Amino acid sequence: MSYPPDPNNPYGQQPPQPGYGQPQQPGYGYPQQAPPQQPGYGYPQQPPAPGYGAIPQQPGYGYPQQGGYPNPGMVQNFYAGWGARVVAFIVDYLIIGVPTGILYGIAGAIGSSSVSCHTDSYTYRTSCTGGGLSGAGLAVAAIAWLIGLGLGLWLLYQEGTTGQTPGKKMVNIRVVREADGQPIGFGMAFVRKLCHILDEALCCIGFLWPLWDAKKQTFADKIIGTVVVKSS
Repeated sequence: MSYPPDPNNPYGQQPPQPGYGQPQQPGYGYPQQAPPQQPGYGYPQQPPAPGYGAIPQQPGYGYPQQGGYPNPGMVQNFYAGWGARVVAFIVDYLIIGVPTGILYGIAGAIGSSSVSCHTDSYTYRTSCTGGGLSGAGLAVAAIAWLIGLGLGLWLLYQEGTTGQTPGKKMVNIRVVREADGQPIGFGMAFVRKLCHILDEALCCIGFLWPLWDAKKQTFADKIIGTVVVKSS
């Protein structure tokens, strides 16, 4: 009891102190402020940053790789048909054959020398002179040969650097390395052309080989390691 007594307390008792039954400060048994939750078990977490545990998928089997060429798992659907290859060959042959054929015809028409024949009166043997190409005819024939050579080298350059000649571009096919799908280069394109000699042997059986071959390759393709695929 305090002195003097509290006039507002008729019983003379002291004001009740906080205790049992009174509101208490936050503590045991009373709701407490929830602590901030940390990412962990049962709580949504932030997506992991690139690094450990987050490995980006790399192109693999069944996915096209950068560079435009399908990997071995998909390439079966990309081999060029035999008919498309024949059409491309004909178009490329005409690119060389038409201008050179015209020039050779001109050389033969305007550059031939006259033929002179003489028969021996004793042996009755006949000999002829002349009839070949004159100087003008030889000049035109040489130009035709140079044009044909230049066009042939140009076609090889196009095939080696881009995989497509004008004929192949017309039918949407291209020649690429089987290992990585890249162009084979001018040098290997030239060697591939030489290897076509083997395709011509035995009644051109090598050129017919793509009709039943799993990868539609000629003998030259198998030797160089190339395939002809669709470009679109």
